[in-house]
Amino acid sequence: MKRLSFMMLFAALWMACLPSGGASVTKVVFYSPHIVRIVKYPSAFESQPEKKSFTVIMQPEKVGVKTTVAGSLTTYATDKMRVVVHGNGTAMFLSADGDTLLREQSVPGFEMRRDDADEGKYVVNQRWSLADGEHIYGLGQRKDRTLNLRGKHIKLWNTNTYTTIPVFISSKGYGVFWDNMSRSFFDDDKTGTSFKSEVAEMVDYYFIFRDGTADGVISGLRSLTGRATMFPLWAMGHWQCRERYKTSDELAGVLDKYRALQIPLDGIVQDWQYWGCDSNWNAMRFMNPYYINKVGDPAWAKYLPGDMRNMSRQAEPRLKSPLEMAKYVHDNNAHLMITIWASFGPWTDAYADMKKIGALLPFETWPRNSGTMPYDAFNPKARDIYWKHLTNLYNIGFDAWWTDSTEPDHFEKPGDDDYMTARGTWRSVKNAFAIEHNRGIYEHQRKMRGNNKRSIQMTRSGQIGIQHYGTFSWSGDISSSWEEMKAQVPSGLSYVICGIPFWNTDIGGFFGGYYRNNPKDPGMQELQVRWMQWAAFMPLMRNHCSSPMVSELYEFGKPGEWAYDVQKDFIKLRYRLLPYIYSTQGDVVLNDGSMMRPLVMDFASDVKALDCNDEYMFGRSLLVRPVTDPLYTWRSGDRRGHLIYPDVTKGAAPVSVYLPEGAKWYDFWTGECIEGGREIMRPCPISEMPVYVRAGSIMPWGPEVQYSSEKSWDNLEMRVYPGADGRFVLYEDRGDGYDYERGKYTQIEFEWDDASRTLTIGNRKGAYPTMLRNRKFNIVMMNHGTGAGSVPVQAVRTVEYNGEKTKITL
Repeated sequence: MKRLSFMMLFAALWMACLPSGGASVTKVVFYSPHIVRIVKYPSAFESQPEKKSFTVIMQPEKVGVKTTVAGSLTTYATDKMRVVVHGNGTAMFLSADGDTLLREQSVPGFEMRRDDADEGKYVVNQRWSLADGEHIYGLGQRKDRTLNLRGKHIKLWNTNTYTTIPVFISSKGYGVFWDNMSRSFFDDDKTGTSFKSEVAEMVDYYFIFRDGTADGVISGLRSLTGRATMFPLWAMGHWQCRERYKTSDELAGVLDKYRALQIPLDGIVQDWQYWGCDSNWNAMRFMNPYYINKVGDPAWAKYLPGDMRNMSRQAEPRLKSPLEMAKYVHDNNAHLMITIWASFGPWTDAYADMKKIGALLPFETWPRNSGTMPYDAFNPKARDIYWKHLTNLYNIGFDAWWTDSTEPDHFEKPGDDDYMTARGTWRSVKNAFAIEHNRGIYEHQRKMRGNNKRSIQMTRSGQIGIQHYGTFSWSGDISSSWEEMKAQVPSGLSYVICGIPFWNTDIGGFFGGYYRNNPKDPGMQELQVRWMQWAAFMPLMRNHCSSPMVSELYEFGKPGEWAYDVQKDFIKLRYRLLPYIYSTQGDVVLNDGSMMRPLVMDFASDVKALDCNDEYMFGRSLLVRPVTDPLYTWRSGDRRGHLIYPDVTKGAAPVSVYLPEGAKWYDFWTGECIEGGREIMRPCPISEMPVYVRAGSIMPWGPEVQYSSEKSWDNLEMRVYPGADGRFVLYEDRGDGYDYERGKYTQIEFEWDDASRTLTIGNRKGAYPTMLRNRKFNIVMMNHGTGAGSVPVQAVRTVEYNGEKTKITL
């Protein structure tokens, strides 16, 4: 073998390797030592077709590659992997040590399209051979109860509640990203594992292998498609949402009641029809008379939504404009998100502007029979127009965007597939709609002069790469049922393992008909409580429901009643966990970490853990097992819930939990330490869900607060769980803005040496103007009997810390 010069290497990597029969050309391009791109196209082409990826923003690095030719085999090797290309063009992927990871099973398939708008392009497919017993994960959120993709046949075509990402990650520690946004299909059976896409000029995919871990693959995916951006601190708190608050005063009244009841809250959400009726859909202006003090004004009456025409007229509103509403929310230490759609009604100015440039998609969408049409998010001029109108809301002071219906809603009919967008037929681009739409909003907001807010967008669809544009997904309009909740856990894990770190669900589910939309029904109460408990350990915590259901905590009960008290307790727990959660987010942004971690990420050698579909790691310390079955109620045929026990608070029915091998686990509530590698039955009173802390963990606990920035973190409780060595990095910045991109943040590293029982607090690294220069750390040693959930624990040592390294023996 000999090391080639960079120019010689570049030429060598792009040399055609003709398969037998001359059917196709294979090209190998290393983007980094652990990321390689494989491109194949028909040999009849004079050169490689041009392609602009919707998701990949990385440019190939200068990579040291050793190339050898032996007979019909060409081998490309970096210090991370080897790629062997056979004479017929098929590729095999190996670790640097020579272990086979994945191999192409055959030459690719190219079937030319004819008699449609994509004529001259190809239906393409590629098949690989996987090892027996190998597990693979990913492909996005599919409402599937199992994580392992073996034996699955999946259509990749985004719809409400079904967001597909063409990425899978193996239990061997490699990943494959199939870079095609057309309607596609994944198949795994006895004949092999394949992707097939309906429109392409070429086969185009990336193979990623760094160190045999899923973390390494995710790091590669984010290198390719963009590093995650930091959400503001307030976004990590609790949000209240409902479909919908019909007036500014109603929204403000909910905030008032939360503050009066001392239910912690950071975000409140204004849902649809603040713009008025369906013909004025998504005007991105407040034109509903109830929001602008125009009730009874004939000039504005036409904008009243149908369900508000017979509302009894309110007295003089206390909030008479959207500016007053935004100011009121901010003055009460909360933040405001507003819904915006990817479509426009025919009365709106945006509709007229989009129509002028031919940027409306003539599809039937929601709301039906209103004349509303989606816009062409693939058209850069259309994205400019979108922001021009969204600026109306930006200038009012809204803090976050709810980018709804980004599939978009589409009641498909024959011929729609052939409609031409600015980037190709609908058939060929639809799965990229969400990233184009959200990227446009993010990039425009970043360009606004004087902008000092981190862009944050919650979108109903998604695609790999949205993490780079201030965007997270929620799981769509799901039903309020136990069966749905059970499917949500693996759905979310399948989504985040594709490299998109932020995800959540509507707490309690959206459509409440399963229990007759009745928050006083004991079945609905148990479901809501268990979902709220789970939400305390999601990347984001947002309560939501569909009308006529109401989701505010006080609708489920009053103080002193379990359906109210337990929800409030878990919201308070979320706020005490904020230093841990925000530091975990810092790890996501700085180190390509993950907040929700399928067990394969930390326990790939534990065969039983590979098939766990109902639990995960939240950060690197907490094992979370949501309760997804009713334990204390049953449902009759008339959709009514009934109590099994007269007093729910006295129940302690068991739930099965698997504790992965290779670690010791502390019960979060009792402090009991249990050896891993076993399944246990954990009693689950309504006030608890199974949560375990990995031995060696060091966890910061913040103060009890009503909103995220109410108190500083100058007196943190630091819980140490002995039994293994451990490390934790406390990340802090000013909580908003983009100074962190310029290095204005701090990190304090904590290290636990279990043998010597020594805790080392390292030198503070970094700085920002408002950082804490002096603070206290209250050190707590956890053991059986000291575990108390979120209740403060007596410190064994208090450390006065001024930023300099210190060691404590405990």
